[in-house]
Amino acid sequence: MYVDVLVAEIGSTTTVVNAFTGLTGESPRFLGQGFSPTTVESGDVREGLRGAIASLEDNLEVEALEWGEMLACSSAAGGLRMTVHGLVYDMTVKAANEAALGAGAVVKKVTAGELTESDLKKIREINPNIILLAGGVDYGERATALSNAKRIKALDLGVPVIYAGNVANQEEIEAIFEDDVYLVENVYPRIDQLNVEPTRRAIQTVFEQHIVKAPGMGGVRDLVSGEIRPTPGAVMRAAQGLYEIVGDLMVFDVGGATTDVHSVTEGSDEISRLLIAPEPVAKRTVEGDLGVFVNAQNLISRIGSDVLRTELEISEENWGEEIPKIPKEEHHKRLIARLGCEAVRLALSRHAGKTRYLYGPSGRTTIAEGKDLTDVKWVIGTGGVLTQLSVGRQILETTMEKNNPMALYPKEFEIIIDRDYIMAACGMLFPRYAEGAAKILAASLDLPEAVGGEVE
Repeated sequence: MYVDVLVAEIGSTTTVVNAFTGLTGESPRFLGQGFSPTTVESGDVREGLRGAIASLEDNLEVEALEWGEMLACSSAAGGLRMTVHGLVYDMTVKAANEAALGAGAVVKKVTAGELTESDLKKIREINPNIILLAGGVDYGERATALSNAKRIKALDLGVPVIYAGNVANQEEIEAIFEDDVYLVENVYPRIDQLNVEPTRRAIQTVFEQHIVKAPGMGGVRDLVSGEIRPTPGAVMRAAQGLYEIVGDLMVFDVGGATTDVHSVTEGSDEISRLLIAPEPVAKRTVEGDLGVFVNAQNLISRIGSDVLRTELEISEENWGEEIPKIPKEEHHKRLIARLGCEAVRLALSRHAGKTRYLYGPSGRTTIAEGKDLTDVKWVIGTGGVLTQLSVGRQILETTMEKNNPMALYPKEFEIIIDRDYIMAACGMLFPRYAEGAAKILAASLDLPEAVGGEVE
C-alpha cells in the first residue's frame, strides 16, 4: 500500500507512526496509526520505529507500506538541556525562558545579572546541550551580557551559544565565541515588546543537530525528508495553526516524561490593563516532574500511596507492579488516569497567571502577572494519557472545574480531545500542507465546520 506521508513521533516512552494521503487535494485523509514502545534503552530507536510501522501495517491490514516522504518529531534524546542567562529576570531572562520552552528545550538553570562562581559551577555540572544568552534592550545596557559571554566561553564546554540580547553587542559576542554562536534578534528589544520566535527557530535548528545523537537517530535522519523537530515544537505549531482558524485555545499534552501546556491567546482587554509585564501570544510550559511513567513516583507521592490504593481500589498485589508504557489491565488504566488528572491540575496552576493585590497610600490596587487564559474558548487534550484512555475528557473536566478565583483560568470554554492523537503529526504537516493539516486536525477534534467541510 502506498501513502503520501508518514509522520513518526518518537517519544520518551512510545513511538507513534501516522499515515496520511491526499494532503494537497480536496479530501485529505488520515489513514491510521501504529504504536510501539520507544527503544532508546536497547541502543537503537529504529527498533521502536520499525515496530510502530509494523503495528500500522497490521492496523491497516496490509502486507507492506510504501510512502512518498517521512517526517519526524522526537523527544527521545530527553530534550535539549539548556541554561538561560539574562540581565533582569522579569524582562530578558523571562523572555529567553519563554523562547526556550516554546521550542521544546528543557531549561535546567536560569540566571539574572552577572554570573557568579556558583552559577558557573552549576552550568558545568548540568553540561547543557545549548546555552541561551540574552540581556539588555536594544542599545541599552551592554556590560552584563559581554561579561557573561566571556565567563561562559572560559568554561570551554564546547556547546553552541545562542545570543538573543542587545543588538549593539553582536560584533563583540561573535568575536568572543567565534564559530560556536548563533546571533538572532533580541528577545526583548524594547521594554514593552517580546520577540521570541527568532530564538525559537534557532533552538530548533540546534535541536535537529542534537537529536541525531540519540541511539539510532542517525539512521532515522536518513529516512526523513526535511528537518526533525522537537515534539513540543510540533504541538505548538499545530496549536498556532488551529488558533488562526478557531481562535483562542490551550492544549494539554500529558506524556510519559513531561506534561506540557501550550496556550495561544492574547488574553482579555480587562486583564491586559492590569499586567505588569508582557506575555507572548503563544506560550508553552513544560513540567519535567509530571510525566505519568518516568515521573510516576513523584505524582504518587504528591497524592499519597494509601490514598490512591483506597480511591482506585487497587490490591496490594497489583500495587507493586511496574506501570507499562502501553497499559492493558484496567487497574493500570485507572492509576494512569488518576496520575494524569494530578499532572493536569499542577501543570495548569503553573502555566496560568494570576491577579493579586498591592496596598499603598492610595489604597488597594489589583495587578496581574503571568499568562491570561480567561479568553480561551477551546481546551484541547492530546498525548497518550488524554487520547488513549476513555476518560481523557473527564480528566480535563474535573481539573478545570477547580478554579482559584485569583487564577487567570479560562472562563467559558469547550473541552475537545484529539481523538486520533495526531496533533504533533499535524504540526509537522503544517509548514508544507497547511490546508490539508488543518482539515485533518479539525476532524480529529470534531471541528470539521471550522475549516469549511467534512474530512474523510
